[in-house]
Amino acid sequence: GFHPESEESSSLLQTAVSVLQSSYLYSTSQDGFQYSQAILVENDVFLSELKAFAQAKEAAGYSQEELEETFAFLLFDNEQEAKEVCQTGLRVNSSSISTLGDPAKGVYISKYADCLHPRPWYHGKSGYIVICKLIKGKVKVVSENYTTSYTCPSPGYDCHVAMSRNSITPKTSHCQAFEQSQYYMYEVSDGSTAERPRQICPYIVI
Repeated sequence: GFHPESEESSSLLQTAVSVLQSSYLYSTSQDGFQYSQAILVENDVFLSELKAFAQAKEAAGYSQEELEETFAFLLFDNEQEAKEVCQTGLRVNSSSISTLGDPAKGVYISKYADCLHPRPWYHGKSGYIVICKLIKGKVKVVSENYTTSYTCPSPGYDCHVAMSRNSITPKTSHCQAFEQSQYYMYEVSDGSTAERPRQICPYIVI
């Protein structure tokens, strides 16, 4: 068991908060959120798979930039759901969004730490954020697809992002900003899609 007052957990909280704060979309968010407790997720399987993914892609000639670790975010209403994703990983068929790719073949994860849900936070709402380490790999910009014939994972790529993601402004509706700032991540080998893409590794729950 760990003691929430321990130095280790307070520095973890600081690390987590600085990751979150450097990943805000809206400048107003700097004062808008309070974070109370951080728990380090230590899952050796996910860490070694992230490493294996990086090594395989490096061998395939990916650039350092493509292999760089970055962060992305998931929001859960309750601790149980947050813990579950830390144990089982982020799996396909877990998203209600389908604009960037088929949710049965990949996973969605948020680029911004303050844009984690189609609706804005209201005062007094709380939740659990899972900060994940992420290797984007080769990123393909796709146009949003609102039809039911979903966009498939692109061969030779690892990630889709929305064409309009660079045009998100404070005037963009929250729902749109949320959809447009998702990473759609997938891992395809021999024509079949991994149920859990190795390039996403749960890191801290806060």
